[in-house]
Amino acid sequence: MSGLRLNPEQREAVEHPEGPLLVLAGAGSGKTRVLTARAARLIDEGLAPGRLLAVTFTNKAADEMRERIEGLIGRPTRGLWIGTFHSLAARLLRIEAPHTSRSRAFTIYDEDDSIRTIRDVMSSLGRDPKRWSPRAVRGRVSSAKNALVEPGEYAAEAWDPLAKVVAEVYPAYQRELERRNAYDFDDLLCEAVRLLEGDDGVQERYADRFAHVLVDEYQDTNHAQYRIVKALAATHRNLCVVGDDDQAVYGWRGADIRNILDFEADFSGAHVVRLERNYRSTGAILEVANAVISRNFARKPKRLRAQRELGEPIQLVRCSDERDEAAWVAARIEEERAAREPNEFAVLYRTNAQSRAFEEAFRRAGLAYRIVGGVPFYERREVKDVIAYLRLLVNPADDVAFFRAVGWPRRGVGAKTLERLGVLAGRLDEPLATAAGRAGRDDGLPSAALRGLRHFVDGLAEVRATLPNRTAREAMEACVATFGLATALAEEEDGAERLENVSELFAAAEAFEREDIEDAVEDATDLELFLQSVSLRSDLDEADFEGAAVTLITLHNAKGLEFPVVFLAGLEDGLFPLSRAIETPEGLEEERRLFYVGVTRAMDRLSLTYADRRWRAGMESRSAPSSFLDELPTEHVRSRLGAGLGLRVRRPWRGAASTRRSFAGGGTVRRPEEARTGDSFSWRRGPGPAPDPDAPSGESGELRYDYEDSQVPLALLPGVRVVHPRFGEGEVLQVHGHGRNARVDIDFGEAGRKKVVVAYAGLRPA
Repeated sequence: MSGLRLNPEQREAVEHPEGPLLVLAGAGSGKTRVLTARAARLIDEGLAPGRLLAVTFTNKAADEMRERIEGLIGRPTRGLWIGTFHSLAARLLRIEAPHTSRSRAFTIYDEDDSIRTIRDVMSSLGRDPKRWSPRAVRGRVSSAKNALVEPGEYAAEAWDPLAKVVAEVYPAYQRELERRNAYDFDDLLCEAVRLLEGDDGVQERYADRFAHVLVDEYQDTNHAQYRIVKALAATHRNLCVVGDDDQAVYGWRGADIRNILDFEADFSGAHVVRLERNYRSTGAILEVANAVISRNFARKPKRLRAQRELGEPIQLVRCSDERDEAAWVAARIEEERAAREPNEFAVLYRTNAQSRAFEEAFRRAGLAYRIVGGVPFYERREVKDVIAYLRLLVNPADDVAFFRAVGWPRRGVGAKTLERLGVLAGRLDEPLATAAGRAGRDDGLPSAALRGLRHFVDGLAEVRATLPNRTAREAMEACVATFGLATALAEEEDGAERLENVSELFAAAEAFEREDIEDAVEDATDLELFLQSVSLRSDLDEADFEGAAVTLITLHNAKGLEFPVVFLAGLEDGLFPLSRAIETPEGLEEERRLFYVGVTRAMDRLSLTYADRRWRAGMESRSAPSSFLDELPTEHVRSRLGAGLGLRVRRPWRGAASTRRSFAGGGTVRRPEEARTGDSFSWRRGPGPAPDPDAPSGESGELRYDYEDSQVPLALLPGVRVVHPRFGEGEVLQVHGHGRNARVDIDFGEAGRKKVVVAYAGLRPA
């Protein structure tokens, strides 16, 4: 411990004795070092590892933190509780299963499993999944759970048509999850809160056990997570939270920035330490970051201070369209290939769809690239298929796993058979797997289907009986062999690649050690424990940045990472900030925080790019530079043009229209000091004079925008409320197709349900 170098503020946080502690850790200020050093100090000074709880943002971060702590103290930390909120909640629920409505062998449903279950529940309630999107229903249920809103409370507040459907589905969905001995991801937190706030003495035991609680990324906690932390820190009050309110970017999924802003009010006597020394980025990059984030009101005052040289100015690049933007980025990377490794470059963007143009440009340029946020390993079809069999072996009540496994490979069990089997299971009040073993001709099932079901059920029973004597890999091998899964994959067109993925799953099972699971129940099989270890992995846990490739990544996924050279693309109003976000001050501030996150990923060089035109939702439209570009400090920014614009800057056409909004700047690259009047929207594409490319720039070169041509329609999703010029206000139920030809089903209340074409409907946000 004595050899660890800490600056004065870091040391203050590490050596804080007792009581609540808030560490406001600016980007690149060494917060991981502080968390690790504080945990190591506590253990080194005599605290038993089992009395320390550390909560991290990802499983990968938890693994790395444990390794660093053990490296600092020079001994193992067996007994230390460290992991994500979800993994720690799952651990708690397994240990305390007798106090819950599930057995220890419960399954954790991912998003697809949850949607499938909601679809089943809707069908059983007579609610048409084609009219009411199961995904939209799940989204509403998830939001309710994150806010700890019970089904009865939700029903009392349900007022719009979709909410009324959700109010009916929510309690039935919860009953179905219980019947299947499953939790969805949100349930893990809700049930942990219920357990800790119940009357069984659970909270007292754990609050007494954990003498110190450490929480990373506290700005991203939701209400349920806040309640868990408060319950566990209640006895000793030795709670240390580390976070940065300027990097709170998950409000859209339930995170509440007030948790960190109100920490001192929630935990009286809290000590606050600010980490403002940035060791990552150059001075110019930090000046840009500080200038932009200072515009937010909901924040704790702080300012990043560079510990490096001033560095190069930030490049602000205007491009003609997304192809020009991608080509410019590819050309800059090619220019520096001799001096830098490919993995030193990263392209950051707001939405996943923006990667397409960069992928095409990089392929043409022969640049290797990786996309972070693609299909994660455990989400690949063949991996999920094999895991469905394994889940069913451990938890026979898992109907989602049954549906997935029984349908592949084909065994003569079709949709009609499964429908009748579902009726039988409902009548017997048993899981599908159990009902399948009891089914006969009298239940209306054809002979071929009965033979397929009997072989399936017998195979499961045969493998299940051997689980206590097999390792996780041996159990997997037995399952694959019994059901001919490898043979079925080999017969597919892309079978070789899919078999490789299954081989990787075997490798994961081979590497698994029973000792990896803390508090493992003695009679749990290795397969059960292996499934626990993989059920909470995320795509960021699997992300690999070591290969020789340029990284393409969304801003949300880039949080916590750093790259020597960063290109932040698509800085246009409606795209970044997103049009739906700027409808509220809170939404705009979160978008600004996301911009701050993107800027502070850069170590040596940062380029910001925007395009005059961009294809979105199947149509090309003109766009305005992001409002964030107005906030840049001009002394640290250099403007330039993409190759597609050449030396001559085109000037937009003009036309009088009283409803249009404008800002000054002409056709030249607009500098931040040039004030904009009003809001900016995308270019008007209506009739008007043709553009005059040779006209001089100046006050006659105003850019004019039209609200009706903005990117607002891109926010059309089930559940969004809109206004139609004839039918009034309504709620989007379904979206069919893309772009200007997209059709939208909308419930307009008294006006009824209407299907309108986006291009001609004149919709605007409610």
